[in-house]
Amino acid sequence: MVKDAPKGDAPEKPFLERMKELPFLDPRFMFFIFILLPVRTLFAHQFLTMPDYVFRAFPEAVSARYEWIAGLNPLIIVVFVPLIAAMTRKVNVVTMMIVGTTISALTTFLLVPGPNLTALLAYVILFSFGEAVWSSRFLEYVAGIAPAGRVGAYMGLAGIPWFLAKFTTGLYSGRMIEVFVPKTGVHDTSTLWLIYACVACITPIGLVLARKWLINRPECKPA
Repeated sequence: MVKDAPKGDAPEKPFLERMKELPFLDPRFMFFIFILLPVRTLFAHQFLTMPDYVFRAFPEAVSARYEWIAGLNPLIIVVFVPLIAAMTRKVNVVTMMIVGTTISALTTFLLVPGPNLTALLAYVILFSFGEAVWSSRFLEYVAGIAPAGRVGAYMGLAGIPWFLAKFTTGLYSGRMIEVFVPKTGVHDTSTLWLIYACVACITPIGLVLARKWLINRPECKPA
């Protein structure tokens, strides 16, 4: 005689139902992680574009100390991410994402007028602060929309856009530098950063337009 399965065991879900729980088929998840791709390109430009920009467009007195400027970003992230996360824990996640990505995107326009040390330092500081605002809540949203037992899969796939940002930015950043900030010849840094700033603005605009849809889940209701 075959024994009945214990009543406490949950029946296995049908194959099609399990397929529907794949992260790739979750429209909110896919939109959320990929709408961040434009602003993530700015992070890739910090090591793909910024060094050449500083060394070619600024005097040696500035470029010789570039590592000090570059070091501001990780310092600000380490200090402010835990502080911002603690101070804004009751603020809606999507709202924080909008605020943070808006800061990061808009501060890029500081570089449009042309090479200026004060503007460069302000950009690095404000850009890093914006990153600290939204990066502290990014995985919180991903974990919140993941079905029970699928958090690991969602977390793993959430990093794909960052890989794509580095890959795609690397395909064109070198050519853009040669066109707008060549080693010899006339520089047009204003156009370079205007293009990158406009691309980055796609992220906060997209988040604003989709805000109600993104928070329309029990786990993500506004406080």
